[in-house]
Amino acid sequence: MSLLFRSLAAMLLLIALSACGAQPATQAPTTAPAAPTEAPTLQIPTEAPMLQMPTDAPTEAPLAVAPSANLTEGCVTDYDPRVDYFPAKVQVEDGAGWTIAYFNNYKIITVLNPWRDAGEQFSYVLVQCGTPPPADVGTAQVIEVPVRTIVSMSTTHLPHLGDLGLLDRLVGLSSFEQVVAPAVVEMIEAGELVEIGRGAGVNVEQAIELEPELIMTFGVGNPERDAHPKLLEAGLKVVLNSEYMETTPLGRAEWIKFTAAFFNQEATANDVYGAMAERYNTMAAQARGVVERPTVFTGAPFQGTWYMPGGNSYVARFLADAGADYLWADDDSTGNQQLSFEVVFERAQAADFWLNPSSWQSLADGLTADERFAQFAAFEHGQVFNNNARLNETGGNDYWESGLANPDIVLADLIKIFHPELLPEHELYYHQQLLP
Repeated sequence: MSLLFRSLAAMLLLIALSACGAQPATQAPTTAPAAPTEAPTLQIPTEAPMLQMPTDAPTEAPLAVAPSANLTEGCVTDYDPRVDYFPAKVQVEDGAGWTIAYFNNYKIITVLNPWRDAGEQFSYVLVQCGTPPPADVGTAQVIEVPVRTIVSMSTTHLPHLGDLGLLDRLVGLSSFEQVVAPAVVEMIEAGELVEIGRGAGVNVEQAIELEPELIMTFGVGNPERDAHPKLLEAGLKVVLNSEYMETTPLGRAEWIKFTAAFFNQEATANDVYGAMAERYNTMAAQARGVVERPTVFTGAPFQGTWYMPGGNSYVARFLADAGADYLWADDDSTGNQQLSFEVVFERAQAADFWLNPSSWQSLADGLTADERFAQFAAFEHGQVFNNNARLNETGGNDYWESGLANPDIVLADLIKIFHPELLPEHELYYHQQLLP
């Protein structure tokens, strides 16, 4: 019975497995499964899932408020390296002796030709106060701007400070005796300014005591005459201004932009210079169109040598722009030629005009110096004009102070001398006709 029962149970189990579609594990399939007739379709979502950013992810800090004008007072308090702190900029248009490059929080000025035949240049990094200087400045001086106090070592810088409204920043001068500007004379008389001396004789101790943020001077390349080596050695901030090396009147006057950069006063400098240059160019265009051009020469002998400006000098440019024929215009030098009386007389004896003969106040002064001057036709006809109409009590000449910054007035004088009909209302300002 037990055997029969076990056989019957096994048969029933096989029937149940067949009903469920299962096969015994030990039995291999009799045929391979059929291959699919086509590849299955890959289901690609129609849109990429949106990346969910965490709600507390960091974002870039908002840009600090950019100034609408250069900061002429105070320092930056919330420095942002992305902000341009010099929205007002200058460009060098007529000058050739310096360059300026702007960055967000500093500017780099390079003086290319500080004196004749100079073998070096000078660079200055002007950093906006309250911001960091660049990492590598090489040998350049770093000066924070806007500068609050300045010592001027040349009277030619004073018109810049006056036109820019910065005379209140002036604390010292090299010397008082040459100053003509009334506003500066008043400061001297009120005891508001200090003399620090000239050239290599500069009083370094006095300069240090003043603690100026800037000393603006000039160089001639002679250690016995230059002040800047001693001042730099003392650790003072010293800038060389080489405006006198420019070969055109406008190029010299454009150095007001150079001065302005140290005070962030670019906008004012652009206005002042732009208006002056427009006046100059308008008058020059008128005078250059004249048909009859008088002949002219300049200067007088000094210790036996006649220093005659070269044909590419700023003097020659003045005369050409005033509608005159300069007798040494064919010379290609920018400096002065050293000539003898005889050489000058041979070429200029019949010239129509004679300009700027030393310090003469009258024709009699010329005869006292050398009676042969009477043989020049310009002297004989009374056509001798000098640029010393504006002198102070000690002989300081305003032509060499404000004349450099106002070439439009100088040009108007020259046109009035050579072609009075072109400027009937103008009265001579820097020049005067020498009387017997």
